[in-house]
Amino acid sequence: MEQPPTSDTMTDRDSDITAAVVRERAKLGNFIRRRVRDPNDAEDILQDVFHEFVQAYRLPAPIEQASAWLFQVARNRIIDRFRKKKEQPLAEVSNDEDENSSEYRLDLALPAHDAGPEALYARAVVLKALQDALDELPANQRDVFIAHELEGRNFKDMAAESGVPVNTLLARKRYAVLHLRARLQVVYDAMDI
Repeated sequence: MEQPPTSDTMTDRDSDITAAVVRERAKLGNFIRRRVRDPNDAEDILQDVFHEFVQAYRLPAPIEQASAWLFQVARNRIIDRFRKKKEQPLAEVSNDEDENSSEYRLDLALPAHDAGPEALYARAVVLKALQDALDELPANQRDVFIAHELEGRNFKDMAAESGVPVNTLLARKRYAVLHLRARLQVVYDAMDI
């Protein structure tokens, strides 16, 4: 039978938690900010990740590789944020209905959190594949995809800020979606989702 943690053990764990937060904060914050442009949202995600880290680290079996764990949880929080934004109606891009067509949207099908261990595993695999596919994109495509899908920004505003024509931004988003669909389809087929 496992013994309850002693105060020395808890102090050691608290020191380990503090050391990990201090060591990883800047790197993890930069990682999140590269994917989430709104500084307030990025900070919220960072705080959520550290909160979850503290809770998980205090469990009887603490986290072995803190850095890897933190980055994986951050990826999941970013993708969860993406999914929440996707569930909201898409903002009007312009008067042209073609811009809201399915070729500009990534319809991501994720198994539910509460559908059992197999679904949780499948969900983790899909989210990892999505993150890998996003990392593979050229920066200009990834930036447009994240700005539109995660941050809910519209193409007109992005064009006004960047000086890049709306049609160019639309093309970048379309190429990103095509790449992500192709990469995720392989995962869906392999897992029979």
